[in-house]
Amino acid sequence: MPRLPLGQWVDNTVDWLQAQFSWLFDAVTSLVTGLYDGIDAVLSAPQPLLFAGILAVVAWWLRGLSAGVLAFAGFAVVDSIELWDDAMSTLSLVLVATLVTLVIAVPLGIWAARSRTVSAVLRPVLDFMQTMPAMVYLIPGIIFFGVGVVPGIIATIVFALPPGVRMTELGIRQVDGELVEAAEAFGTTPRNTLLRVQLPLALPTIMAGVNQVIMLGLSMVVIAGMVGGGGLGGAVYRAIGNVDIGLGFEAGISIVILAMYLDRMTGALGSQVSPLGRRAAAKAHAARVARTGAKIWGHRPQPVTALVGVVILALVAGGMGFLGGGSATTASGKNTGHGKKISLGYIPWDEGIASTFLWKELLERRGYEVDARQLEAGALYTGLAGGQIDFQTDSWLPVTHAQYWEKYRNKLEDLGSWYGPTSLELTVPSYMKDVNSLADLKGKAGQFKGRIVGIEPSAGMMGILKDKVLEDYGLEGEYEVVDGSTPGMLAELKRAYDKKEPIVVTLWSPHWAYSGYDLKKLQDPKGSWGKGDGVHTLARKGFAADNPEVGAWLKGFKLSEKELTGLEAVIQETGKGKEQQAVRTWLDRNPGLAERLAPQ
Repeated sequence: MPRLPLGQWVDNTVDWLQAQFSWLFDAVTSLVTGLYDGIDAVLSAPQPLLFAGILAVVAWWLRGLSAGVLAFAGFAVVDSIELWDDAMSTLSLVLVATLVTLVIAVPLGIWAARSRTVSAVLRPVLDFMQTMPAMVYLIPGIIFFGVGVVPGIIATIVFALPPGVRMTELGIRQVDGELVEAAEAFGTTPRNTLLRVQLPLALPTIMAGVNQVIMLGLSMVVIAGMVGGGGLGGAVYRAIGNVDIGLGFEAGISIVILAMYLDRMTGALGSQVSPLGRRAAAKAHAARVARTGAKIWGHRPQPVTALVGVVILALVAGGMGFLGGGSATTASGKNTGHGKKISLGYIPWDEGIASTFLWKELLERRGYEVDARQLEAGALYTGLAGGQIDFQTDSWLPVTHAQYWEKYRNKLEDLGSWYGPTSLELTVPSYMKDVNSLADLKGKAGQFKGRIVGIEPSAGMMGILKDKVLEDYGLEGEYEVVDGSTPGMLAELKRAYDKKEPIVVTLWSPHWAYSGYDLKKLQDPKGSWGKGDGVHTLARKGFAADNPEVGAWLKGFKLSEKELTGLEAVIQETGKGKEQQAVRTWLDRNPGLAERLAPQ
């Protein structure tokens, strides 16, 4: 049977949509970004513990004193592990996605409840939206909206929309038909029947749908972090990429605390907005007090009292934020940036991490405000081409990243190579005496469990390995290339090396692993890997013209192998999550280097 070119049709459709409706996507991006920035500014403005107090008062009103105390304790934990700003960014993303989702879902649910034809048409569409893997939505999202919070929010909306529509439709359909008939018999218009009879009685079910929308939104935050969405999802993504168990646990606990709070509060709010729900909640509360006698912990203030408490705390928080005026950053040396924002992107490769945080430190010392985002290679190049990322320092050209350069070269500026030549290779530990070249891998798959441990699937060297190297040496079908991450590959290498087990991994030069372990590069007599690359700095189109001084610094940027491997070694010694601290240490050990790289 001939292959159906479904993927090609979709690609052509996406290209056509991008060409014809770019103005619409730009407008949506501006609207969603403005809404997100506004909510994030409001949530991030108060002092963390004061805002935690506001959230605790809300929990006290809705669920009782014990809930308020636990809510405050939970958010205090988030603040204590220094993830408060990330948590507020995540909460902003979820609130924006929930708001937009409900604006779309509730009217659609009402329409479906009143028309069986609409319901029949919507059902397969909603099934498709909910069963399609959520990460797939990020691909057109990045193309249409670039990297950042917008594609994450759009993907969240698409993924969370179905339960909002379905629960609204279900709630209205469950309203007793006799009540509707009675309202119509007394001459009530269809609109008033909906607003005064059906919606009030359907509110508990609709609120359950709101709860599901919020929970699905939270489940998407990690996926949003993959495309520069930031927040707790970005922290989890960084932890995955760096195999940082501590950061992953801290970010995961913060997401759990946020999810539990939103789940409990929306559930309690669902009871409060419906007369039937309020009566049921009051009976349950009375029964619980009678059974346990816990009047203090179950005490709930009157709504007016809770509102006064929230207003007072909000005024105090606003006053402190106004008087504090924000924290000023001091630049070391000449302040040429004057707070201008510059966005950097990087792939979690060691030389990329080292060079990115080096330039983050250098630019901040010169007075710039720098945002560094970890991204997959595809998202990074898309963000550069779209202008959401200003520059990145880890483009391997002309071979490894050739596919991205060919696709986006007209939208990028090459600011030159700062290191080279490099090399790509498959590597084994030196105790593998009988394996010295790629040809020696033939027929030895059993020793290596049939695996070649790779890195990120979007990395250019992975494409070369799968499409050329394996074919040239007849290794196709004998070995499986295991996609993963650079830190994951290094962790697997360490595990096998410590046990003296056979392993073959993807690696490149320069890399600190060659000094940390006794390794052997497999010879490539057929030249399948190609000639060595240069490590280039690529910028968005027009960046050097917009920032001539920074552009000149980047064009003159050079590091020797000793300098690069030395910086990588300091980063490894300092530990995960402390890259910029390691850069400062390294610069202190190399006086005059900062002035050479970024002259004042």
